[in-house]
Amino acid sequence: MIEPGTPAPDFKLRDQDGDKVTLESLRGQTTVLVFYPLDFSPVCTDQLNVYQEVLGELEAAGVKLYGVSVDSAYSHKAFQERLGLTIPLLADFHPKGDVAGKFGVYDEDHGVSARALVMIGPDLEVKWSYKSPSPLEIPGANLIFDALEAHAAA
Repeated sequence: MIEPGTPAPDFKLRDQDGDKVTLESLRGQTTVLVFYPLDFSPVCTDQLNVYQEVLGELEAAGVKLYGVSVDSAYSHKAFQERLGLTIPLLADFHPKGDVAGKFGVYDEDHGVSARALVMIGPDLEVKWSYKSPSPLEIPGANLIFDALEAHAAA
């Protein structure tokens, strides 16, 4: 998994609406990439709902959140609409898992990304990262808030 202090790897992904999101477009803001295995799976549904509940607080703290999985933009759009999510979802679809691989969270055996969080600073450097020990364990939103607090104190 990518370590703090590392420059974030360059990427270009489409969101649920087909709009391009690049690493460079994140410059100047604090971003958290939420890697998750698949749209519509029960644990992933719970995970994204948890983050949606605190999205306003994260945005008030200056954080932009993006979900990332190997699903297509079309699947993301349906997933977002089904759950009522406003979190943009990025399609790491083709080549499958390329961006997850660059961040060190692609699970080759299962063809999906691990459940992980990566905070990228305004300078496009990785400030914090976390990978769940199990795909069934949701990284709580408290981890993001704790990382923000630790980063602000540093």
